[in-house]
Amino acid sequence: MKRKWTAMVISGALLTGAGGTYAGMKWLVPEDVQIKEQSNVSGELDYSKSKGNSLPDLAKIARAYDLIKGAYVEKVDEKKLVEGAIQGMVSTLKDPYSVYMDAKTASQFNEQLESTFEGIGAEVAVKDGKIVIVAPYKNSPAEKAGLKPNDEIVKIDGESVKGLDLYQATSKIRGKKGTTVTLGIKREGVTNSLEFIVKRDEIPMETVFASMKQEGTQTIGYIEITQFSQNTADDFKAELNKLEQQKMDGLIIDVRGNPGGLLLSVEQILNVLVTNQKPYVQIQQRNGEKLPYYSKLKQSKPYSIAVLVDRGSASASEILAGALKEVEGYTLIGEKTFGKGTVQQAVPMGDGSSIKLTMFKWLTPNGNWIHHKGIEPNIEIKQPEFFNIHPLEVERTITQDTNNEKVKIAQQMLDGLGYGPGRKDGYFDQQTEVAVKAFQNQSHLPVTGDIDSKTAQSLEEQITSAIKDEKNDLQLQVALKYFKK
Repeated sequence: MKRKWTAMVISGALLTGAGGTYAGMKWLVPEDVQIKEQSNVSGELDYSKSKGNSLPDLAKIARAYDLIKGAYVEKVDEKKLVEGAIQGMVSTLKDPYSVYMDAKTASQFNEQLESTFEGIGAEVAVKDGKIVIVAPYKNSPAEKAGLKPNDEIVKIDGESVKGLDLYQATSKIRGKKGTTVTLGIKREGVTNSLEFIVKRDEIPMETVFASMKQEGTQTIGYIEITQFSQNTADDFKAELNKLEQQKMDGLIIDVRGNPGGLLLSVEQILNVLVTNQKPYVQIQQRNGEKLPYYSKLKQSKPYSIAVLVDRGSASASEILAGALKEVEGYTLIGEKTFGKGTVQQAVPMGDGSSIKLTMFKWLTPNGNWIHHKGIEPNIEIKQPEFFNIHPLEVERTITQDTNNEKVKIAQQMLDGLGYGPGRKDGYFDQQTEVAVKAFQNQSHLPVTGDIDSKTAQSLEEQITSAIKDEKNDLQLQVALKYFKK
């Protein structure tokens, strides 16, 4: 019996209309399965040569199927019996990245990333048994709504996600442009769950943003990669060429909040950045054999490179960061990365459904497996506290002597904007009122000292503007100063 296989997955699940994140590679074959090569992205798996005691085991499954189908007290849906059996087998693996996808979910998964998609613009994964947001995309509805890396999704449209696998959850979040989805979020440092109403939209997949920055007498190239999609490598190389023509003194590659994407894309980028002295990635099979992959580049770049990473840098981003760190000795700046070091193969089952199965581990050039560990930066630096501030929603005006979480958030915002509330523990004292009055005065609002909805909205707008101001980006500032001789 033969089955088609499609692709290698190097990230979690996209909250998009398309939902595919993969790159097929002809060497991704289990040792006990023969492959008939067709191309780089497709082939045939021949299960007739698989080892083991499959036939007796399958006979046992068939007997259970016939028993339930023929003797159960009520009539059963045969298709559900079969799908339930497959789901049961996959669930015993206790691997959040191995899932059975019905025909509808598999269709969404198998569509490659295009120039645009419809959705909320975020990527999720399973971490410690929880469905979490790896990172929202830049300028996406998810980012604008206030969703952040490591937010745990606990409810979708009021219903608990308990019992849902990764792709069941994401299929509930996906939807047409203009529709909304309400997400219940549990966030570290916040006692109560948060609720976000996100309006789905069409999101252009612009993944590369480049500019030249000045630091003293030096010109530093800067390229941000928000995701590794179909056109990312070509766009990266084009922007890199423009920066190199301007004779830059150094290069910063920013993959903060980059949840991963196509392995082929990151490979093409590494082929112009790292030399062939070490493999840029190693793929470890179930028998322990490691398959190294090398660049053809013989000479390093004439300038140094720094890489910005954080806990939202995952999968393909970690491959890039690990290769640049361990092959070329370049410096990583920021925070420890997400930690996903497995590879999944999507295998169609012949009826439109498929099993996405973890088949391999990927290792860094030095053979490190970063799964659930992440990659440590050479220079660890966190962003200012206000970068992680939660949304401030005020329905009733907050006055002095109030003590709650909303006051705490407002105090953090006031402190981040330089208004000195004095304390940030959630108690609305006289000093906090003075800070609120100063903020209201500078913002041309009625100076009451109370936090009403307009004051809260203005606080959020100004703190968002402060976050986008490069002067407040400590990680970027450290990277720029890194190139000083």
